[in-house]
Amino acid sequence: MNSLISLHNALATRLDRADWLIPTLARFLFAAILLMYFWKSALTKLGDGILGLFSPSAGAYGQIFPKAFEQVGYDSSQLGIFHWAVALAGTWAEFILPALIVLGLLTRLAALGMIGFVAVQTLTDLYGHGVIGEAKTIGAWFDNGASSLLMDQRSLWVFLLVILVIKGAGPLSLDRLLAPKPDTDN
Repeated sequence: MNSLISLHNALATRLDRADWLIPTLARFLFAAILLMYFWKSALTKLGDGILGLFSPSAGAYGQIFPKAFEQVGYDSSQLGIFHWAVALAGTWAEFILPALIVLGLLTRLAALGMIGFVAVQTLTDLYGHGVIGEAKTIGAWFDNGASSLLMDQRSLWVFLLVILVIKGAGPLSLDRLLAPKPDTDN
């Protein structure tokens, strides 16, 4: 029994020193699970041609401002500059923030931005798309299911991002390459 406890303690000590593991794994999982989800979503928001980067599609307004877009008869020209700016910023954020996280560049800031993005996405789903009354989609913590879209999945997304906010990108990142080297002359 003592040898089993010693083995356990030796492994635990090694894991305690593996500071690189958690942020590296968090970025890997973000890339494997969420990168393409956000990029595919962003692609649906681009307008036609190269200028589509500056002209959100009707889908962008429908996803981000569903009620306002419906009120103007699905005519985006009837929406104001605010709607255009938010749709454009949201589209760019879905491309840029995940890319920064995967590259490990400005990771803490990008992860914080993604947490805000997920919060806005969730509120839009709840109130803009009318999911507020769908208990199965919203889910609940401490229930017997782990597949609700909002409470379960998005809580895990945010936890993954919180790890990156707290721990940073880890050693395999552009953040680490660009960080100032410690002064060893002292």
